[in-house]
Amino acid sequence: MQIHLPLNGTGTVPQRLYRDLRSALAEGRLTPGERLPPSRALAAELGIARQAVVDTYERLVAEGFFEARRGAGTFVRRLPPVVDGESAEPGVGPGRHWRPLSVWGDREAPRRYNFAGGVTDRRLLPMTDWRRAVMHALREEARDRTLQGECQGYIGLREGISHYLGYSRGLPCAAGEVMVTQGAMQGMDLLSRVRIEPGAVVAVEEPGYPPARWVFESHGARVVGVPVDEQGLCVDQVPESASMIYVTPSHQFPLGMPMTLERRLQLLDFVHGRDVLIVEDDYDGEFRFDGRSLEALKSLDRHQQVAYLGSFSKVLHADLRLGYMIMPKGLQPALRQAKSLTDGRAPNLMQKALANLIQEGAFARHLRRMQRLYQRRRQRLLAALAQRPDLWECLPQVAGIHLALAFRQSVDKLEARLLGAGINAEDLSDFHASSEGTKGLLIGFGMIDDEDIEVGVRALARALSA
Repeated sequence: MQIHLPLNGTGTVPQRLYRDLRSALAEGRLTPGERLPPSRALAAELGIARQAVVDTYERLVAEGFFEARRGAGTFVRRLPPVVDGESAEPGVGPGRHWRPLSVWGDREAPRRYNFAGGVTDRRLLPMTDWRRAVMHALREEARDRTLQGECQGYIGLREGISHYLGYSRGLPCAAGEVMVTQGAMQGMDLLSRVRIEPGAVVAVEEPGYPPARWVFESHGARVVGVPVDEQGLCVDQVPESASMIYVTPSHQFPLGMPMTLERRLQLLDFVHGRDVLIVEDDYDGEFRFDGRSLEALKSLDRHQQVAYLGSFSKVLHADLRLGYMIMPKGLQPALRQAKSLTDGRAPNLMQKALANLIQEGAFARHLRRMQRLYQRRRQRLLAALAQRPDLWECLPQVAGIHLALAFRQSVDKLEARLLGAGINAEDLSDFHASSEGTKGLLIGFGMIDDEDIEVGVRALARALSA
């Protein structure tokens, strides 16, 4: 055998010799059946101790790459998989049912004026109250003798959510109907697992929330967009073949209008008597600024055909990864099983801390502070936007922590204009499945500081006018 073994890099001599021989195998410089030099000869050639070669040979024999034949020597037995490189073959890929989807990945770093939608400021967390709640939960955990948490979620938190939904959303429910999730997205995934068969039709709002569409498609659904108007989802355009309907009735995403009571009743009437599930995503229903909060669509459900999804991402922060689902009675056993199979039993610590925050009243106090803060920011933002009616129209909406702007005229190179002005905002066309739709921006006010609102709007006006 004639082969170069440089023994470079870090580690002991046997480790470096092992790496060099494995690389030689992977790169084809050693071939099956080839005889290796005797350990004494290779040690002398490399200027190392013979025992280092013996140890390395024995390791490669034990791993099945070399073979020791009594009286004949050591031979290459087989080649390993490619190491630190790409195989010539593509290898195993996803199944035929899977197709590449867009990914709702990490948001880019904030620019000077952060009008990003759907996010809140972690600085607004009630840190003193939260720290106290976490410490209380740690003491509870130290006394807890159970081996693991409940699949459906910590009972104390489920009871707190049940009470909270009763007074805040007009949604009476028992703790047994509540499942704690790692955000609304996990709720959508669990519902998809137990309801969607390959080729099933799922109706979603158009425009709407892209990750919801992608979750349903990843489970093999045929997703159909249904238009919305000033009253919400156009129920008369929902396909007759739909087996699931995804809606955001409290604050349509992204355009902002609430679904009227007439449309809610029409939607419930459409599904009654059919094997159809409505998925209600109440992503920021806590923040309603004109009139009292609308009751949840689920509160009108008399036939157990609505699954209600909520999250603490907007009220507290998305990093907590805590949400909840009010499960229809007929889906409860299947959803509990699906939850158990996907992530087992969620850790109790954060659930107990949040339960403490709710039980002590700190959560309700924090929510009232957030409502006042966002009301002030919203009024300030609306006043600033009203100064340029020539550039945009602010679409009517009464809730949530974002506004939708429709442009008065077409704007080319929108992303480049926003980047140049140092503005984080989202193009409304990104929420349409097709290129047709409302031309404008989603403007959030969950992250921007009060004092930056007016100057940020002026910077946006300059960017669009350039």
